[in-house]
Amino acid sequence: MDPELEAFVPLFPKAELTDVVKERRVLAELAAGIPAETGGMDVEDLVVPADPAVPVRVYRPHDAQGAVIWLHGGGWVVGDVVTEHPWASRVAARSQAVVISVGYRLAPENPFPAAFDDAWAVLTWAYDHAAELGIDPERIAVGGHSAGGGLAAALALKARDEQGPPIRFQLLHQPGLDDRLTTWSARHFTETPWYNRSKAVQAWRHYLGGNPAGPYAAPARADDLSDLPPAYVATAELCPNRDEDIAYAVRLLQAGVRVELHQWPGTFHGSQALLSADVSQRQFTEIGAVLRRALAG
Repeated sequence: MDPELEAFVPLFPKAELTDVVKERRVLAELAAGIPAETGGMDVEDLVVPADPAVPVRVYRPHDAQGAVIWLHGGGWVVGDVVTEHPWASRVAARSQAVVISVGYRLAPENPFPAAFDDAWAVLTWAYDHAAELGIDPERIAVGGHSAGGGLAAALALKARDEQGPPIRFQLLHQPGLDDRLTTWSARHFTETPWYNRSKAVQAWRHYLGGNPAGPYAAPARADDLSDLPPAYVATAELCPNRDEDIAYAVRLLQAGVRVELHQWPGTFHGSQALLSADVSQRQFTEIGAVLRRALAG
């Protein structure tokens, strides 16, 4: 493990999702202590008219190019636009893109397809109201971390399948893609910080609500990955999702999709939250640079 990250491991809470109310409170407390990067941008809370309505927080850097529908992590169980504020603001600041952070419904109270439906509602709303939002409808990307990365990949699949809004790019950061959890990393990383096999099992159980998974819930189950938007896939070395993410990137390449794959050595799932580490700063810098290139005119 990267020594700058390893020093913080004893301070991390136990990786579990048995008490979702407690975990939501813990995340809220952690996020409240992390400063945002909102200089040079306007931040606005809006509500996307849907059934039910979806809260979003919109970050508009001055002279922004393009937009990103941003889906937060949290195992589909924890997180909202408030806890995502430190990270969504950084994505906007580093990419100089409009970031639309989505407050999708959470499991287990709202299992699949609730979060996915909310994300789709925001994507279509952003495309239909691009002029009002001050964005180019041909330069909209989807992206997210962990569960949010899985939602972003699923949006790309549905947009292709249903000729929906043209997605320019998909940024998948340590995404949750495969509920089967049969890869080497999913089977062996049982004691990794923040996210391990047990927590992954709990997250998928909450999200699926006992129902079988299809490609829009678990994108790795899709048979055909052709004709999807170019992708950036980032993995952490000590993450249960690592091998399913690498396999998905390889399958995208084999299907003719342009892919940039970055495996960050010495990192673990969510370790970019430790901002003092050099590797964390490099991760955010790279996310910004990748999105700037993808959304350039």
